[in-house]
Amino acid sequence: MLLTMFLLGLVYVVLIAVLIAAGVGVIAVALLAGVLFLAQYFTADRIALRSMGAHEVSAEEAPQLHAAVERLCIQADLPMPLIAIARTAMPNAFAVGRSPSAATVCVTTGLLGLLNQAELDGVLAHELTHVRNRDVLLMTIASFFASIASFIVQIGLFFGFGNDNEDSGPSFAVVVIVSGLVYVVSFVLLHTLSRYREFAADRGSAIITGRPSALSSALQKISADMRQIPQRDLRSASGELAAFYIFPPKATQTVAGLFATHPPLEARLEALARLESQLQGTA
Repeated sequence: MLLTMFLLGLVYVVLIAVLIAAGVGVIAVALLAGVLFLAQYFTADRIALRSMGAHEVSAEEAPQLHAAVERLCIQADLPMPLIAIARTAMPNAFAVGRSPSAATVCVTTGLLGLLNQAELDGVLAHELTHVRNRDVLLMTIASFFASIASFIVQIGLFFGFGNDNEDSGPSFAVVVIVSGLVYVVSFVLLHTLSRYREFAADRGSAIITGRPSALSSALQKISADMRQIPQRDLRSASGELAAFYIFPPKATQTVAGLFATHPPLEARLEALARLESQLQGTA
């Protein structure tokens, strides 16, 4: 993850250098991107929950779910997050929020009806690890300059590349091309970071619960059940939020490798099996 973040930073330095050399209003672009960043930072969790049709539930409405999360939070030394349930047959879960003190863990009714308590604990601990690692904040910051690059490319395509003279430094066409390359490279690196983030959350779940096999069983059940969900429902759930699910809605259709937001199921199961052996002292 550190190497990926370093490479992202290096790519963004190239973008900034080209922008400064071209004199295309770097401050104005940065201010606009900053406003968008803050808007996303403070409102993304509410937007994500609304997009899923999720609603917060109290301890009286979902006593077993609240009790499970509270128990896991004590084990993980985390504050109690808000709990939400989304009424959808798709078995999944995700966590949103800019910090452990302002987090929400959401599960679907499909997930609650599919898993036993040990498996559900594994999924909830996975999401709480995302909260503890501040992964929403991490991905928001990591994608900041990628958003700027995307914005510049859209401006260039909409308004044209301009007609700068040769003595004025790099033309706007060069800026747009470099921004496009930055966006493509950032896209690959951000997805790489996302995959490492999932491995880290799986490991965190195994440590919190002490039962890596429970999360393995949950992932296998989710994968099998996901194949029964109508494709139209999976497509509707495959937006930007899909990167934060414990299991991608279109995993069976996702090109493996550079463009996947999650590691392959087999790789996750192998990593959890190694953790199981380590915890049992057989590795």
